[in-house]
Amino acid sequence: MKILIVEDEIYLAQSIAGKLIDFGHECDIFATVNDALDQQTHYDVVLLSTNLSGQDFYPVIKKFSENIILLMVSYISNDTVTDPLKAGAHDYIQKPFMIEELIRKIQHYHRYKQLQKQCELYESYLNHQLGNIQLPESLNYPLPLMVQTNYQKQADAFAFALAKELDRPLRYLPLSQSSSLQKLEQLDSDTIAYMPEFQTLKKSEKEAFLAAIQGKSVITSTTENFDNDALHTIELVSEHKIFDRTEILTIDDYVKFIIHNYQSKFPDTELSKKLGISRKSLWEKRKKYGIFKKK
Repeated sequence: MKILIVEDEIYLAQSIAGKLIDFGHECDIFATVNDALDQQTHYDVVLLSTNLSGQDFYPVIKKFSENIILLMVSYISNDTVTDPLKAGAHDYIQKPFMIEELIRKIQHYHRYKQLQKQCELYESYLNHQLGNIQLPESLNYPLPLMVQTNYQKQADAFAFALAKELDRPLRYLPLSQSSSLQKLEQLDSDTIAYMPEFQTLKKSEKEAFLAAIQGKSVITSTTENFDNDALHTIELVSEHKIFDRTEILTIDDYVKFIIHNYQSKFPDTELSKKLGISRKSLWEKRKKYGIFKKK
């Protein structure tokens, strides 16, 4: 990692930098706030002394707010620790300190930043994949719960939305994996288990599964009809049956899907050509399926 050290005790700064370099890091040292603010280099970590004689170090915190900022303090007070942490610094370490302790803090917050970025990536991807799926206005359903649907992504969107509304962690345990029930037993009581693909189980496995999830925080789903009073069930039906690589559509369903989802992307001449039909047939199929082309 590339590390910026802002410390006016030059010998201390050089000692810290030398040890960090031994651990494979790159270091730049500056004794003044102005010199640090002039830097255009990207730094992963900023080590900021709060004992800079006569210097206001808060502009450094502001400039590098997106980076990991660790305060190096001689004593603990509102001025050296509490207020800078409120301003955006991540943590502090009290002088004198062992380099191993500093390395541990750097690694901890670096990993934290990585996890933050991963969470942002996954949330962005899920919003892109599931954001346009319509869900019930109310998500107030008791657990365990069966979601019966004609489109798997609709059940997925429901499970993620319910966990978000309840502010509880969600664990994905598809029933096509043989270890799902074993993993269910290892979850803490606050975690909701999302266990789709109920339709993949054999009859005896279905009965055992339904018995095992009684009283547990479980959402399961099926693309088949489910009629069992032992489990509260809701049905989510997609207005336009969507093509999913896990299912086989009829010719009519496939043509309906293509027309509905691609008519705004291609002119009728090209769309009918891709479907292997005439423009007149395309018009007739729109009328048959009740699909209206937006102007």
